[in-house]
This record gives sequence, structure tokens and C-alpha cells, in this order.
Amino acid sequence: MIPVVLIIDDEEKLRNLLKRIISLEGYTVLEAGTIFQARQLLETKNIDIVLCDVKLPDGNGVEYTKEIRDKYPYIEVVLLTAYGNIPDGVKAIRNGAFDYLVKGDDNEKIIPLLGSLSEKLAQQKKIVHLEKQPGDQQGFDHIIGNSAQIRTAIELARKVATTNTTVLLTGETGTGKEVFAHAIHNSSNRIGGPFVALNCSAFSKDLLESELFGHKAGAFTGASKDKKGLIEEARGGTLFLDEIGEMSPDLQPKLLRLIENGTYIRVGDTKEQKADVRLIAATNRNLKQEVEQGQFREDLYYRIAVFNIELPALRQRANDIPLLVSHYLKIYSDRINKNIRSTAKDVQDILVIHDWKGNIRELKNVIERAVILEDSDTLTLDSLPLDLQQTRASAEKQGMSAFHLASAEKLHIQKVLNYTKGNKAEAARLMNIGLATLYRKIDEYGLK
Repeated sequence: MIPVVLIIDDEEKLRNLLKRIISLEGYTVLEAGTIFQARQLLETKNIDIVLCDVKLPDGNGVEYTKEIRDKYPYIEVVLLTAYGNIPDGVKAIRNGAFDYLVKGDDNEKIIPLLGSLSEKLAQQKKIVHLEKQPGDQQGFDHIIGNSAQIRTAIELARKVATTNTTVLLTGETGTGKEVFAHAIHNSSNRIGGPFVALNCSAFSKDLLESELFGHKAGAFTGASKDKKGLIEEARGGTLFLDEIGEMSPDLQPKLLRLIENGTYIRVGDTKEQKADVRLIAATNRNLKQEVEQGQFREDLYYRIAVFNIELPALRQRANDIPLLVSHYLKIYSDRINKNIRSTAKDVQDILVIHDWKGNIRELKNVIERAVILEDSDTLTLDSLPLDLQQTRASAEKQGMSAFHLASAEKLHIQKVLNYTKGNKAEAARLMNIGLATLYRKIDEYGLK
């Protein structure tokens, strides 16, 4: 997303010069000559960064900075002045300005500064979603699937939900870890509290620490006032840390302290805070390997993995795919006012034997796209992405008579063996069958 920059300055020539310089770097630039004009733009446009002159015809930029930051806390402000003035600079920073530049002398600093601000804003937009209406969320009854693998995961999650035990959800990307975290929260005694989700991979170490633990005013540049961390926002509820394997080793001891003692310290503070949150973590990494490689603390691993639930990949529960297809077919058909309620047999067969490396997330995307393209009341082969259409050609090339069960099973076993690079023990584990059974199937179908 291209950041939008608003220049507020009554000197038209300077505005035009700045606009040209900044536009050439790929930014979208808006202009205002007065605070009055700026207010109108801020109310009607999605602005990310403000470059504001200190002396304006209808007010003072230093004072106006506080108004912007109070009303639009995610907009970053940089003050521009014709003359360096230390007291003004100090006050500007206190009012929430990100920086204070002298016109002319600091022109070469503007583009690098905008680059830093753009990176910060991009990270902030990935931060969190904070849901304070947990009653609207769905529980385990809305998790779709009848396979043994998914029912086992649900049963484990139901049992741990009624406790305050820390839970670690593991599995490939797109297997529904956040859906399970929601269901655990909504089946717990914390359902009346908030559910706060944070993706640890979306932040640098410093920004993640501030978002998680909060900070005191003056803790770093731009920290103009105290800020609650997500631990505090989640008080009485659940904190879901997705992609916890991406957390910096420097932050891991602080999270360990939170789990073990129920306490934490804000950035820039010395006072200990008490926490009241239930922690659910998730990762698609093998944390045991990360521990062995020194990338993840062993003591933290054992604290978050007190109760580990492994979510199966979609290819491991292929008999659930028709149920999922039917579910998402209805959702996306209703959403765009179509009446597609069924799939052609060849489409159903293809969807069942597809690898689904992106798991449920990939399946949802495929169904949504197919619904948009389909003109009849039945999902047909032509509406599927080209790589899925080629699955049929690949099956026919291998001499499979239609898509009967044996053909689908043969193709599926071969794909799993390819995935494990011939490791039969791992393939048997993924398919949840005995090793002897796998060898028998390999001989039966003439596989390698």
C-alpha cells in the first residue's frame, strides 16, 4: 500500500517543491495551506504521514500536532520550520511529533525519514485485531470435519478450554490455528473477556516489545504518552500469539517471566505490572528443532507447550474436503448473490485429491474464485484454476479409470511419498496408517 503524505505549508513554492521530490519517490501527496484546509483533508482522506510547517496563517504547527495525534493516533507527524528552535523541537516531540526538521538544511533527511515512517506504519497495520464481542465468535461446533484427525484435535481442545493452561497449536500454515484459538476462548470461563491476536512475525523486536508489553512516555522517539500493551488490553481474556517461533530471542525471557510469574514490565518503566491473561500460542515451525539449534529457549518451549495440539493438514483428512467445499460454496454464493449449491463430479474428485499446500486457506481462495467465475448453478471444471484443471489431465495420463476410490488413493499415496522424499515412515505417519499397510499399498499399486 502506497503511503499518503499531507504537506501543510502556506508557502506554495515550497509545497510544490516538496510535493515533486516526494512524489518522485512513489508517495501520494496532498497539500494544504492552512490548518483549516488540513482538517478537511484529514476528515475525508486516508492520510498516513503529515509534514507540517510550524508557523501557519491560522495556527501553530507545534500545537496542531497534538490535535492530530489525539484524533488520529496512527498518523505520523513531522514538523518543518524555517529556523531551528530547541524549545519548539522539544515541545513538538512531547506533543507526539516523530521528528522536527529545519527547512533547507534538512531537506536530504526527508526521504530517508519518510522511508522509516512507511516501514513503521506498514508494521502497525499488520498488528492485531482486538475483538471485544466474544459472544459473536463461534465455538467447536462450527469447526467443520468428521475425520478422526480433526475430531481428535477438537476433543483435546475442548478438554483444555475449561482450564487456564497455556496451549500451543502447531501445524502447517492455513490449518485453522486461529479458529481453534477462538473456539478455546469461547469455550472457557474467559468468554466475557476480550480475545486479542498478535502475529509475532509482523514486527521488528522493538516494535513487538512495545505492542506486547506497552511503554512509558519518553521510552523512545515518538513515545509521547503512556501506551497500553496487548497484555493489558487482553485483561480477563485470551492473548493469542501467532507465529511465536518468529519471536526474537531477546524477548523470549520477558514472555517466560509473564507465563511463570504473571508479571511484566512496560518498555521504559521500572514498575512491575500484574497480568490476567490466558495465553494461546501457535506456530508452523518445529520448535523442538529450533530449541536444538539455539533459536528458541528450551525453558520457554516447555512452558508454552504444556498442552500441545497438532492440527492436521488438509491432505491428511481428505474425506473432510467435500464438507468444507459445500460450506464455503454456500458462503461465497450468498455473498455475491449467486445460487451455486453443488459441484460437478469431476470437480469434487479433483478437489479431494489435490495437495492443498496452503490447506484450508487455499481451499477457501479456490472456491471464492470459482464462484465468481461460474455462470451456472453447479461448479464446473472450467471455473477452477489451471493447475487444478491439470490434475485431471495428470490422472488420465497415468491411466486412471475416472476418479474411483482406488485411483484417488493411488495418486494420494504417491503425492505424499513425493512430499516426504520417499521417507515411508513419515508418509505413513502423515496419512495416519500403519507402515505395514503403506508397504502393502505400494506393492498393490506398483508405486516407488
